[in-house]
Amino acid sequence: MTHMEENISLKPYNTFGIDAKAKYFIRIRTEKDFQELIRTKIYQDNPSLILGGGSNVLFTKDYDGLIIKDEIKGISVEDETDDVIHIKSFAGENWHEFVMYCVQNNYGGIENLSLIPGTTGAAPMQNIGAYGVEMKEVVKKVDAIDKINGSHRSFTNEECHFGYRESVFKQELKEKYFISSVTLTLTKKNHVLNINYGAINDTLKMMNVTHPTIQSISDAVIHIRKSKLPDPAQTGNAGSFFKNPTIPWQHYNELKERYPSIPGYPSENQMIKVPAGWLIEQCNWKGKRINEVGVHSQQALVLVNYGDAKGEAILALSLNVKSSVKEKFNIDLTTEVNII
Repeated sequence: MTHMEENISLKPYNTFGIDAKAKYFIRIRTEKDFQELIRTKIYQDNPSLILGGGSNVLFTKDYDGLIIKDEIKGISVEDETDDVIHIKSFAGENWHEFVMYCVQNNYGGIENLSLIPGTTGAAPMQNIGAYGVEMKEVVKKVDAIDKINGSHRSFTNEECHFGYRESVFKQELKEKYFISSVTLTLTKKNHVLNINYGAINDTLKMMNVTHPTIQSISDAVIHIRKSKLPDPAQTGNAGSFFKNPTIPWQHYNELKERYPSIPGYPSENQMIKVPAGWLIEQCNWKGKRINEVGVHSQQALVLVNYGDAKGEAILALSLNVKSSVKEKFNIDLTTEVNII
């Protein structure tokens, strides 16, 4: 197990670039590291937070506990047939780099999830999704370690209870398990290509692609994301700050009468999903800046840190945005980012 550090700045470890400090900080590079860690007095006597890429967290204050930096790496093939491959990635792998590995090897199924920040371990927890594809469509199993006794457990797809940006790891089993690896089922041929969501089709045409492949779809998604979303290396952000809300059809139809251009997409349980970015934009937040924080000029879902803002300032901005949307549309926005 690596050395325990104290009073460490978390600025390099979160994409918002918030300069909060951790009382204790340790890196784990194997599953055994984690199992040894949970037997230590520091772990048992302090609250702890597992940090992957830091792309889905907002620190609003110093962390008076133990930050566990997940750096468990490795990609391996569990088994395969002529048609599919079951590929395992340890949780500390960079998600986008893992997607690129799969695309370059012609393993299909996650090309639409290119350039999503974070680590592989966070992907099933959040049930990440983009451009018509969700993580739940490819997960075969999730391996995890009990955070109290160190025992291993494998979760099937069904046992993960995936929902929209949700899983059992954010609900019933929140804070109970450390996700150590994820195994996906991907296609080796006859790929199912999803090009009808968002601007993928138009982007492929612009790129003069007439016969899409998983590589060209990945390229298109990367192009779209780079054109719409700020690079955290240049401007602190955590991607989409809010989830797209789902509302009853009756509510949607009432809003449609008042706002004819309101977009909506049928969802589960007779609900309709409304883009949060559109709602925020209608409240005139898009591109608005308040001192060192603001709402991105290209994508209203993204809150940004323009300099050395405190986490509290970003949180205050998010609350003001939520209040505006509630007042104008009677819709409650839910944060996608984990606020600490």
